[in-house]
Amino acid sequence: MRYFNYHEFDSPDAIGSGEQMMDEVFLSMLDKARHLAGIPFRINSGYRTPEHNRKVGGKKDSAHLKGFAADIHCVDSRSRAYIIGGLIDAGFNRIGIASTFIHVDDDPSKDADVVWLYT
Repeated sequence: MRYFNYHEFDSPDAIGSGEQMMDEVFLSMLDKARHLAGIPFRINSGYRTPEHNRKVGGKKDSAHLKGFAADIHCVDSRSRAYIIGGLIDAGFNRIGIASTFIHVDDDPSKDADVVWLYT
């Protein structure tokens, strides 16, 4: 990876889990998205253990549990536009938008071509 380190994707309760559990295709696409966006991506959440996922209120079938997802820190509209543009240009088609982060995943078991809001 050019822009990330595996430890950025570690579940807080499982050091090394980013390298062991994150999907390499997902990480490659995310690296490409970061390049295309032209701004840094700060990862809030990558892989999650089932325990950590419960602690943060994640869905039982969360893509984070399988290493197919990341939440990217974002609190302003211009960064949000650049990040989303980079994600779409890199081929992502599952994006969730919140006030402080952007969720992206490529979980093959979930519907494609969706964008949702966290309220």
